[in-house]
Amino acid sequence: MATIALPRISLPSLPSLPAIPVRALIAHPYARLGAAAVALAAAAGALAMLAGSGHRDPTAVRVPLASAFGHAPPGWRDALAPLPGPARVTRDVIRLSERPLAPLAGVTWNHPTSGALSPLVPGAPLTPAPIVGFFAPGPAGPLPIIAPDGRTPFEAYRRPFVANGRPKVAMVIGGLGLNSRTTQQAIETLPAEISLSFSPYAEGLQGWIDMARAHGHEVMLEAPMEPLDFPDNDPGPYGLMAAGQPPETLKRLEWTLARATGYFGVTNYLGSKFLTSDAGYHTFAAALRGRGLAFVDDGSAVLRRDGGVARGSAERVIDDQLSQSAIDQQLVALESGALQRGQSMGAGFAYPVTLEKVAQWSRTLGQRGFQLAPASALTRP
Repeated sequence: MATIALPRISLPSLPSLPAIPVRALIAHPYARLGAAAVALAAAAGALAMLAGSGHRDPTAVRVPLASAFGHAPPGWRDALAPLPGPARVTRDVIRLSERPLAPLAGVTWNHPTSGALSPLVPGAPLTPAPIVGFFAPGPAGPLPIIAPDGRTPFEAYRRPFVANGRPKVAMVIGGLGLNSRTTQQAIETLPAEISLSFSPYAEGLQGWIDMARAHGHEVMLEAPMEPLDFPDNDPGPYGLMAAGQPPETLKRLEWTLARATGYFGVTNYLGSKFLTSDAGYHTFAAALRGRGLAFVDDGSAVLRRDGGVARGSAERVIDDQLSQSAIDQQLVALESGALQRGQSMGAGFAYPVTLEKVAQWSRTLGQRGFQLAPASALTRP
């Protein structure tokens, strides 16, 4: 809500009443009733003057808001377009309320929150997206941007984390949004520290991301990329192609980034060929760097230089072999890697068996001397 200084309004003086003896006025019951009516009429007249003769609603005042909205962040009006119902913003109407504002309410509505993020209790929801100051309109929808104070969407949308000195283990579960049952299962049954990644082709994508953040999960978008066995394995119409020219690569990437808000970074969907292309990868990494996003891959780009972007790589995909015993072995290997190097990250797909095994494994991870961490905590700036 914008804080607007209204101009001082001088009301015309009411006509002077003839002098009446005070005691007589107080003593006469009809005189007291008449005085009350005069006071009520005066109050109504004052409200009518404030509202203007053209307004039927006495709680509305017309004041120019152009100067106040001139300082609003880019894209603020576009961001209101998806609001359901009759909600709208007009240029010059502000509605008064009988309820007083809380102290400092509305003072920072136009500025991103400042200061370090605080650690969260388990399962605490993350700040609803979008956060003002971290998006701007793009050709296909709002795009993430670095805030004027230099803070990035990576910092704004990641899950806060404080290390406790134990070996850290992170897990990313991907392929979400395409199957509503498994998507809901992942959001509701996995610990908040497990990071979730969503397909840009999912219907209702923003709703799924909002639901995930409300359950405490940080999220990523999956950038479809060309695999070695293309076209047998197709990344879809907005896949990033190894031989693609930079303008086309950027256009397709921006389509993906504009599908939703609230993600701290991007991960790959397929990409075994695209990620080997120097030109393609450098265009991709430069675009993420310019928008303040991280890139966390499933191990396909583990040998790639960071390109100036915050980077993280999974050591292993835990469900390459889709069986309970194979997944258990991969989870044990993750813990072994964390013991050796102080941290490790795994990746998995939203298969029912994967979700079940990861949920069971994560519940006892702390008892075995490890700390479950979000993927963003294992990225290199």
